[in-house]
Amino acid sequence: MLVGYMRVSSSDERQSVDLQRDALIAAGVDDRHLHQDKASGARDDRPGLKACMADLRVGDTLIVWKLDRLGRSLSHLVRIIEDLKQRGVALRSLTEAIDTASVHGNFLFNLFGTLAEYERALITERVNAGLAAARRRGRKGGRPPTIGAEKVEQILAALEGGASKASVCRSFQVPRSTLIDMLKRTGWVGAGAAGKPVNAA
Repeated sequence: MLVGYMRVSSSDERQSVDLQRDALIAAGVDDRHLHQDKASGARDDRPGLKACMADLRVGDTLIVWKLDRLGRSLSHLVRIIEDLKQRGVALRSLTEAIDTASVHGNFLFNLFGTLAEYERALITERVNAGLAAARRRGRKGGRPPTIGAEKVEQILAALEGGASKASVCRSFQVPRSTLIDMLKRTGWVGAGAAGKPVNAA
């Protein structure tokens, strides 16, 4: 069975799922198996995606118009594809002409996995460099850190993946003041609108 997923940004009222819907139906997806969300790619509360994943069975193929409609980040996309692979579900992207059921598509999937590992390594390196710089500046005393190194890495990965500070505080049960203090200690700089750097606050 072919199952389709569509997403448009909630920040752009001009966007419509019509283009995606037409492409997915032309690819053979039955209208009854189309799922959609109107939400930013950074949002992690996407009921349409959850329903889509629940609709999939072994031997099915999930079809999307573009890969950026599916994952919040490269690492998030790889996790989704890995989950689909373990469940015996293929993924096909119409725009990028990627199909994980094919040899070529499987090669690209493995390449994505390598890039995601690289992304995680960079995050870890940034955390360690930030902590080392703080120690060189004498930031050793005072209140002990309330967030462990492993959780710090997970939080930074979530922020790099597009999660908001509010959702990170909820997910990791961390007070906002503690999160901001940790980000300042590590020297984390995120990407704001138009990719411009923003500080921890």
